[in-house]
Amino acid sequence: MNQGVMLNAYPDSLGGNLAAEADFLARPECRGAFRSFYILPSLFNSDLDRGFSVASYDLNRLLADEGSLKRVGELGLDLKLDFVLNHLSVLSPQFQDLLARGDESPYRDFFIDWNRFWAGKGEMTPEGYIQPDPALIQDMFFRKPGLPILMVRMPDGSKRPYWNTFYQEVRYPVLDAQDLMAPCGLQYAQADRLAGRINASVQAGKGPAGADFTGFESCREAAVQAVEARCRYLGQMDLNLKSPLVWEYYRETLKKLAGYGAAIVRLDAFAYAPKEPGRRNFMNEPETWDLLEEIHRMAEPLGLTLLPEIHASYAEGAYRTLTRKGYMTYDFFLPGLVIDAIENHTGEYLARWAKEERDEGIRTVNMLGCHDGIPLLDLKGLLPMERIQALIDLVVSRGGLVKSLHGQKNLYYQVNATYYSALGEDDRKMLLARALQLFMPGKPQVWYLDLFAGRNDREAVARGGEAGHKEINRTNLTGRDIAAGLERPIVRDQLRLMRMRNACGAFEGGTLTVEQAAADRLTLAWERNGSRARLEADLSTYAFRAVTSEGGEESVFEQ
Repeated sequence: MNQGVMLNAYPDSLGGNLAAEADFLARPECRGAFRSFYILPSLFNSDLDRGFSVASYDLNRLLADEGSLKRVGELGLDLKLDFVLNHLSVLSPQFQDLLARGDESPYRDFFIDWNRFWAGKGEMTPEGYIQPDPALIQDMFFRKPGLPILMVRMPDGSKRPYWNTFYQEVRYPVLDAQDLMAPCGLQYAQADRLAGRINASVQAGKGPAGADFTGFESCREAAVQAVEARCRYLGQMDLNLKSPLVWEYYRETLKKLAGYGAAIVRLDAFAYAPKEPGRRNFMNEPETWDLLEEIHRMAEPLGLTLLPEIHASYAEGAYRTLTRKGYMTYDFFLPGLVIDAIENHTGEYLARWAKEERDEGIRTVNMLGCHDGIPLLDLKGLLPMERIQALIDLVVSRGGLVKSLHGQKNLYYQVNATYYSALGEDDRKMLLARALQLFMPGKPQVWYLDLFAGRNDREAVARGGEAGHKEINRTNLTGRDIAAGLERPIVRDQLRLMRMRNACGAFEGGTLTVEQAAADRLTLAWERNGSRARLEADLSTYAFRAVTSEGGEESVFEQ
């Protein structure tokens, strides 16, 4: 994998579709600035979570086609795509077949039947799902309140729980009198009154069974069944690794991604996939690594490089395990370390991390911002906790958002903000942050909104509903926005630094020297076969000098 700069965007982030993004990448201003392009999974047929709830890996025809993908390849850019291992959308052909055919479906075991998984290891509840023995789930990490299940209606009218780690939604139709007249044997006026009660119950989140059936007791079951038969589901259903069909699906998906021209495949949420009763549902050992090795065996003949996504604290050492096993990893520590260095005017911890990467051969994709939040809590064990909390408080004071999980503050690992806003919307800080990223070890990944110095979008948050906090950093840019942005010095200067980095061979396997003449001074220098690159940064004044030398020609950038 080349070590050049990688642009990261949704297929509609820059101009509205992938064809417009190809136009952007072909602009003279971008020439030489990028060597890879990471397109997020709304590229595919998906329903929720801005693409991460994949229904199928067919292209989203509103945003992309084979021609636009081909244009990206013709620009000489390596393509990075996502593969979500843990789950598929409720709208996937596999789950829809299960809903339609029940136990007759070939996909009966494709998803995790909660009751079958926990059979004999808990108590059946009146609601129809097993409550596992407390000792068996005490070490599990659940992403939402309650058990991770979605009760779905089967063809025989029964409800069955399926494992659902992430998002879920049940949508009931708005009833009118005619929907209840025949199934309940009611006159219009009676049916109209009951429909109003059921609609009110559904709107209050109680479902049809929670409605007031006073005076209609005899038709309660018929009315509930009539409504349940028409409900619709949204969500991300966990896959059953014990099903041979799941492994066939994995093989076919990797082939499809390779066919799109992918060189790098990011494995989203893969560490949630292996599950066993009484074990954690995240990062089980050795099951997590066994899964990764099997996916690697499928991907290698297709020419695909795997990039496993694991969010874990520094203290847990997951990045070390990935390194030992020969994989690249995301540098989720860098975003917080750079903010810490700039705001506290010291490169102590940033230098320490750079040396560790160098000395232990840790290969990373690094970043500042991304489609999620800034992962400050990943720094546990690397930064003192009080210093992490100070960073969280600072970013929040500048308009960032912290999403609590299960009502527990800071249990969630990210702070949602644009990187530019997290730095106080200061152009000098933003440019210094970019220079530090480009000279740190790893392949730099650049979030499109960071490139354009995007500000926190609180209006998008308000429109976004339950998951709206993430929309603070996902603003789509129009063609006019792009043209105006490319006139701004903060944008042009970032692009110039990226071109300098890409043109210098010192970053392709070169030797790194890290120096600190003082706490607020940091020097990062690279050398390989006569190619040289050097960054001298003053973390108090935000001034820096970047110099690259290639083939006897020197390029200099100063702030």
